[in-house]
Amino acid sequence: MMLTTNSAPVEREIISSLQSGGSQRRMAEKKLYEHFFYLIRHGSNKYSLPEEEAASAYSDTIISVIENIVSNKFEGRSSLKSYVCQVFFNKCVDLVRKVTTNKNRVHVTTAIDDFLVMLPDRSKTVVQQMIEKNQKSSLLQKLEEIGEKCKQLLLLFEDGYSDKEIAALMEYNSSDVVKTSRLRCLDKLKQKVLNITS
Repeated sequence: MMLTTNSAPVEREIISSLQSGGSQRRMAEKKLYEHFFYLIRHGSNKYSLPEEEAASAYSDTIISVIENIVSNKFEGRSSLKSYVCQVFFNKCVDLVRKVTTNKNRVHVTTAIDDFLVMLPDRSKTVVQQMIEKNQKSSLLQKLEEIGEKCKQLLLLFEDGYSDKEIAALMEYNSSDVVKTSRLRCLDKLKQKVLNITS
């Protein structure tokens, strides 16, 4: 793989460690995630996205970049920083487009909310419970499809366990490995959910 001469030593080290695999890769994943973390705020401001959406786009970006480096799809024609920025900004633009093209879906949600307001309190609660139960049932089904370890990790996180506690319970090397694994698991779950809604 060719690297441009303007690639910083830290970027070369991250790329090399990701391709080495094993514990080196896990440390490099954490380093990569933290190295460009500032992009979340930048993307949120630039594209007027809520910070949690920008953070989700950033997590997706890091997962894509890692996969592309490991599979040699990243050829080093640009610096790692330029590459990460490009992927991240593309994902932000996709989010903005999704929001503008899905306005009709928003109206459907609004119609349901309006309908709930018109119902008596008791009926409203029953309808809300039915909607929540249906969503929960669908989500639990998707959790089953992403593998037992991912399912367990995400359920522990949902129950309020910290990354450090999950690392101890599930015998991960560190809380950083848990964080990276959680991002991967969330991405898998997201793909499953998107497949059912699209």
